[in-house]
Amino acid sequence: MRLSISSLVSAPLFYAVAVLASQTTDDVLTLAHEAAKASNQSLLWGPYKPNLYFGVRPRIPNSLFAGLMWAKVDNYATAQDNFRHTCEQNAGMAGYGWDEYDIRKGGRETIHDAGNSIDVTIDFVKVPGGQHGGSWAARVKGVPRDDALADQPTTVVFHAGLEGLGSLGVSTESDDPRGFEGDVKLKGYTAELGDFSIDVTAGDKGNEHPVYDHPSYEDKPLDRTLVASLAVQPEQAWQTKPLLFAQMKKAVDEAIGKYGTDDPPLPAQVFTIDNLPGEGNVQLVQKVFTGAFEFDILFSSGSSQQPLTSDVLSQEIESASTSFSERFEKILAPQSPFDSAEYLEFSKSMLSNLIGGIGFFHGTDVVDRSAAPEYDEENEGFWEETEDARGRAQPVLEGPKDLFTSVPSRPFFPRGFLWDEGFHLIPILDWDPDLALEIVKSWFSLMDEDGWIAREQILGSEARSKVPLEFTVQYPHYANPPTLFMALEAFLDKLDAKSTSAQKHATDSQGIHSVYVTQPELGEAFIRSIYPLLKKHYFWYRSTQSGDIKSYDREAFSTKEAYRWRGRSVQHILTSGLDDYPRAQPPHPGELHVDLISWMGMMTRALRRIADTLGETEDAEQFKAYETAIERNIDDLHWDADARTYCDATIDDYEESVHVCHKGYVSLMPFLTGMLGPDSPRLEAILDLIADPEELWSDYGIRSLSKQDEFYGTAENYWRSPVWININYLVLKNLYDTATAAGPQQNRARKLYSNLRKNLVENVFREWKKTGFAWEQYNPETGKGQRTQHFTGWTSLVVKMMSMPDLPASGKKGHDEL
Repeated sequence: MRLSISSLVSAPLFYAVAVLASQTTDDVLTLAHEAAKASNQSLLWGPYKPNLYFGVRPRIPNSLFAGLMWAKVDNYATAQDNFRHTCEQNAGMAGYGWDEYDIRKGGRETIHDAGNSIDVTIDFVKVPGGQHGGSWAARVKGVPRDDALADQPTTVVFHAGLEGLGSLGVSTESDDPRGFEGDVKLKGYTAELGDFSIDVTAGDKGNEHPVYDHPSYEDKPLDRTLVASLAVQPEQAWQTKPLLFAQMKKAVDEAIGKYGTDDPPLPAQVFTIDNLPGEGNVQLVQKVFTGAFEFDILFSSGSSQQPLTSDVLSQEIESASTSFSERFEKILAPQSPFDSAEYLEFSKSMLSNLIGGIGFFHGTDVVDRSAAPEYDEENEGFWEETEDARGRAQPVLEGPKDLFTSVPSRPFFPRGFLWDEGFHLIPILDWDPDLALEIVKSWFSLMDEDGWIAREQILGSEARSKVPLEFTVQYPHYANPPTLFMALEAFLDKLDAKSTSAQKHATDSQGIHSVYVTQPELGEAFIRSIYPLLKKHYFWYRSTQSGDIKSYDREAFSTKEAYRWRGRSVQHILTSGLDDYPRAQPPHPGELHVDLISWMGMMTRALRRIADTLGETEDAEQFKAYETAIERNIDDLHWDADARTYCDATIDDYEESVHVCHKGYVSLMPFLTGMLGPDSPRLEAILDLIADPEELWSDYGIRSLSKQDEFYGTAENYWRSPVWININYLVLKNLYDTATAAGPQQNRARKLYSNLRKNLVENVFREWKKTGFAWEQYNPETGKGQRTQHFTGWTSLVVKMMSMPDLPASGKKGHDEL
């Protein structure tokens, strides 16, 4: 039986897997391609504008987008500041985010808007059907908070826009300039989406609207829906909030001109748009409510058999919630001691916010292609030379490019970060492996001809609007920790574990409907399709981030395996990801960085395993030789016997190679990247460092820098004391691996694992309950969440921590029995 794309699209993925199993080997590549296309249909639409509290778009460049704005409009002085649209730090929120969310079905987002005295709930669902990714809908509910006035007026604006070619207009007929009394229907067309319609319903019959005893109310009664149809330049269409304010300013000016300042209309009356429906690539649909409210937004693909209705939406909301809960408890249910209802709710929310923070980005980025020789950083004082070179450079716009990725933080970092993404993918791989691979593929599609991927992806003017100018330029000699290979290793683990028919059945019973995992030959076909890019990326690292062994008579097993981050300044190595972590002073071109050689070891091991899986024997042998040399050189170049730790190396005034030891995350990197086996003679010292409360251990996780270091807690104090969840996950994972393998440190690792897991999860949960947010980092003395709020990127690894097996250990949380 041959399988068509259309049959895959209409079939659940687990059914498609059963059909694919009947195919011959010759069909595998074709079927893998078809399976990917089928999967992509269910991924076409989503809340892929994560910088907005609610913003929907397809994974299509220059296409349709939609979203919401709202505000409490009871005061002239504060109404404009109250409008919510883009996620912002410290914007009067008592917490917000997805309570439940599956990217292929939908979920529920709750926004606790304390500043506007209202809680907004948005149920978003996707309904398959037709040829254009199906339809979608959202139910918007507002419930006043306890401190709200009984007659609090709230304005809500739905917006839809086109960034490219196509049509969009109001199809509901109405000659009344005062607005629409019933539903409003928009209709549109694009080449990629075909015909579509968007119904904005009048909503729940219990909705109430402000009624004012003022002459202006006769001109614009607030029990109507107002629509403004605008024609703007496509590159400005995303600026919907300024466009709304421009429309409202006209209304304000008209009201003040007509009624004067002595008897103006109330704010809810003034902060409205004029009803001017028609054709336009931006459509603003405004409603004004008193008290609680509810209405629906129904996007119907013209290729679907039936348009969406509110009754169908109600059924899909219930179905999505039930499906999410059932799957979650099979795949990622928290294990003891976190197997309670409150931790289950917390874990669901953290995973949902990670996946709900996935975005699709399109646009140009800014790149310095000057290839200045100073960027090689070969001379003493190189950091001053590179600064001068950057000042002379003339960066260019490249692209446009596309990226499908999670974001670290919707309010503060709503864009792609290379080293963050590998961590994001760890829990996503458990939940939806095919989604994770789609993201991996998207990242590697950004690679240039040399093998470089920019460490920060700021694509398009909307993304650049959130970034200070000095950080927008990307440099083709700058690297970042290659954590995507960490995710690929995790995928290989799944392929290895699911290779028998019995295990395939077990996979399906656990709720994982993954073509690439359940049918390993398709997973291998995917890996083979990106294998040339993986190798190119790897050899780019080897050539651009190499360190110098020979010039300084360093003794090591290999004369080639040494590495140094480019992009150093006196106080920072932003490219390392550990920005202000203490390094050698002053910087020197002879430096060697233990964290980078460790990352290179992990990357090499992953490629060796991939080559083995694909039967690329010669490649596997080559990577094995590199891997062995890196393992040996980590010890030869970076182990300090006196300090009993791994250290960076530099060149002193006598041209001798010396160690620069700042105990902390950098010291742990050979362990964290899996380069130390359970029998390593260095492992005991590593565990000593982790377990010592006077060094790295705290009641809230492992500190980034030792309390004994002279730079502990100093200057920016970004990576100089705080607890970071991504690194703590690596500590926990490798403690678990040590605790479950035979070796002299097995029992000790077991106790450390148990106590660290408990400390980490309890603290992130406690701060989430107290503040409503996950945080970028946590204070090692108090456990308080700090820096960026709503950091549901790698902090969501707490989901993985909760789902890891419990290894009970007696003793206190601290050092007593470790």
